[in-house]
Amino acid sequence: MHKLIKADGQPHYGLFPEAPGLVNYRDFDFRSPMGRPLGAWSKRRTFHQFQYFGLISDQLIGGCALADLSLVGIGFVYLFHPPTGRMIERRFKLPLGWGTRFSQQPNDGVCELRSGGNLLRLENQAASGEKRLLVSLDDGTSIEACFTERQPAFEPMCICTPTAVNGWVYAQKVAGVRCTGTVRSALGEFDLAALDAFAHHDWSAGYMRRETTWNWACLSGLAGGERVGLNLSCGVNETSFTENCFWLEGVLHKVDTVRFQFDRDHPLLPWRIGSHDGRVELSFEAQGMHQERLNLGVIASNFKQIFGRFSGTLRPAGRPAVVIDNLWGFVEDQYAKW
Repeated sequence: MHKLIKADGQPHYGLFPEAPGLVNYRDFDFRSPMGRPLGAWSKRRTFHQFQYFGLISDQLIGGCALADLSLVGIGFVYLFHPPTGRMIERRFKLPLGWGTRFSQQPNDGVCELRSGGNLLRLENQAASGEKRLLVSLDDGTSIEACFTERQPAFEPMCICTPTAVNGWVYAQKVAGVRCTGTVRSALGEFDLAALDAFAHHDWSAGYMRRETTWNWACLSGLAGGERVGLNLSCGVNETSFTENCFWLEGVLHKVDTVRFQFDRDHPLLPWRIGSHDGRVELSFEAQGMHQERLNLGVIASNFKQIFGRFSGTLRPAGRPAVVIDNLWGFVEDQYAKW
């Protein structure tokens, strides 16, 4: 599929074996809830885009995200050192997205944020199948991280769902892939390959509900000698299809709807996550949290990304269950208005 939006102005919906070449949202036949055609300004104002790159290992946890919310560009990066409990983090908010750029090519483009002497950059390269994270901060922190979906082969989760009365969301998820590169910061210097680090990646864009909330879970690592990844969500991408899945050695295993049980007022208490079809039964013990709060009236966000350890069971069809024993990963609790 070269383009997500068809000649009739409507998206391709469903689960796809690979990403579209271009999320051509400007070709979308965007209408008001009453059916009135909306122009270019409305299309741009209500189109939002995100990209996230996460690092997971026993010695280092990290996350970097960029978001284009039309009225503001947002970025964050953090690093957490599990052996000592030390954490460093930076946040950036740029009015009208000045200093940012975002490609609408999920597998072949650059998204970046520049603010003073700080750079957050995510590069996706179609020819090599690589995803790269480059971070350079004015305090000397630097991250160069990379993974590939080619060697060994990996099946990404690519999905487009209708949203509310007049929108859609395209999402592309990867988890359970090994990561290489280097990290230098006040926490120390790290060789990601030597740490046997894993990565996960999220590229999402579309016309989302004006006001929404979601939960999300992701893990990556080794279980019984197998490479394991997991991506679960509740609250978004659930109209007709879901993004819920796990990967074993890069092979995607689909999962039904999921339920997150946790204390919203005390998110560092244990979580429980289970799927309706019984394929996923997990508990989560938090070790730390990155939190963002933004309230600009027309735009607001209450975001908590919590890192910690998962335990439980994954049950793929036609083969023995996989036991998850204290694997690092992430959960989220997010409220957004845009």
